[in-house]
Amino acid sequence: MLIGQILIKEGLVSQKELDLALDKQRKEGGFLCKTIVRLGFAKEEDILPLLSSEINIPYIRLRDFTISKEIIQRIPARFSNFYKIVPFSIKDNTVSVAVDDPLNIAMLDDLRLILGFKIKPCLAGEFDIADAIKKYYGVGAGTVEEILLQKDLKKTTKDIDLNKDSTNIEEMTDDASVINLVNEILLEAHRDRATDIHLEPYEDQFRLRYRIDGILYDIKTHLDIHHLKSSIISRIKIMSNLNIAEHRLPQDGRIKIKIKDVDLDLRVSILPTGYGEAVMIRLLSSDIFLGLENLGLIGNDQAILESAIKKPFGIIFVTGPTGSGKTTTLYACLSKLNQSGIKILTIEDPVEYQLRGVTQMQVNPQIGLTFAQGLRSMLRHDPDIMMVGEVRDLETAQISIRIAQTGHLIFSTVHTNDASGGITRLLDMGIEPYLLASSCELFMAQRLVRLICPDCKVKITLQKREDLLRKMDNTSILQDLDLYEGKGCAKCRFTGYYGRTAIYELLVVNEDIRSLIIQKTAVSQIKEKAILQGMRTLRECGLEKIKLGLTTVDEVLRVS
Repeated sequence: MLIGQILIKEGLVSQKELDLALDKQRKEGGFLCKTIVRLGFAKEEDILPLLSSEINIPYIRLRDFTISKEIIQRIPARFSNFYKIVPFSIKDNTVSVAVDDPLNIAMLDDLRLILGFKIKPCLAGEFDIADAIKKYYGVGAGTVEEILLQKDLKKTTKDIDLNKDSTNIEEMTDDASVINLVNEILLEAHRDRATDIHLEPYEDQFRLRYRIDGILYDIKTHLDIHHLKSSIISRIKIMSNLNIAEHRLPQDGRIKIKIKDVDLDLRVSILPTGYGEAVMIRLLSSDIFLGLENLGLIGNDQAILESAIKKPFGIIFVTGPTGSGKTTTLYACLSKLNQSGIKILTIEDPVEYQLRGVTQMQVNPQIGLTFAQGLRSMLRHDPDIMMVGEVRDLETAQISIRIAQTGHLIFSTVHTNDASGGITRLLDMGIEPYLLASSCELFMAQRLVRLICPDCKVKITLQKREDLLRKMDNTSILQDLDLYEGKGCAKCRFTGYYGRTAIYELLVVNEDIRSLIIQKTAVSQIKEKAILQGMRTLRECGLEKIKLGLTTVDEVLRVS
């Protein structure tokens, strides 16, 4: 019986879905089961056991195997990557390999001829094989081997201009070159939901790390990739329109690329080190915009924030360290206020996302365009609402306060640990207490905590629960509740976490708080007063997220 008919008989696909898959297969070629999975009509783990039984070839799940280095070395990375196979067992002169198309006899014959081994094929999922290649060989390992075999690195740094238009890098995977290698690094980062890529040179190593959900993870690469570090960095410089001959000074650039239907804006920063240049690439996508209702505000926090941003004038400060989501929160506020009858201007460093209907400007200190200078010029454009990327100095703070006192609503950020710390920071800059008290409406501190992966979420044991509760200062709201964690699965890269949400601390500057600021009261007393009036601290907000089963005790302790 044909596989399509088997799938219909088992109720995995309908006749209409099968017809669509067959039509796509006729146009593009390939294995029918792969086409059905790619179209989303059925899952690999449902189809492949049926196919295995029908063609009498064993079905395996590579994620259940721990493959030794000796077995992996039997098949070079370039062959594994080209044929999409992974060796997982060897006995006598026979290598068992996982393949996603066991009916491709020509491919199996090629492997026997090239490797000189007997090949025993076993059926495995396409995505399972791709994950195993990345896990055991490393990102771009096959390309690195091909480049080193060519021994002609001059050809690998040819320039393809990715700056004129967004170029789909998934389509640029034909040649074994540094161009292709860099594309693979970017592509894998996007697939892994990374927000940052770190390329770090050492004496005999070129380290690749991705920041995923706020945590840096080492990414396996080919052992000899350090031989290509200069070529990789030169390629990134070319893409960023930077000076490839300059190796002594830091440089910053920007790349626009496209992956499928997603446009990515990459911010590149290059630093000289003792063993070459280190590269950090931040991946920004327009797809991450959130409304206020999606920021993770709980209780009456959303109502407090909405009330503050509807004020006709004043300053709203969002505080927190780098990477705590301040910009996303500010953009969500601006998006809420963005209407045809309102003029919104921003000055940022850099402009991270483009907001339709908002006039955005980027600082450029090299030509004298600072936050302070930009603010002065922005006033001549008759704005209703303004956003200042960060208040870093007294001049910027003073101008922002003057603008707020003349009937404008200002949004900005300061780097402090909590909401009340924002008051201390501005006073330390030299702002007069009476000016600060009369102009500020809200200080909002935030952190990002990782969410428990929904696919592997389990209730923690009683003993572990007691150990966790002992770490917390205030556990009364958790005493009679079930606590959860992620045990780790393929979806979350076996971390137990998938995605992030924010925890907040909102300090409303009401008459009581204004009075304390004017009297130069200690910030600890201001915080105590705010808590008495109902302010939820970052830790307490984190406890609420634990209570809702969204995150873990360890995560809240990590950030608060």
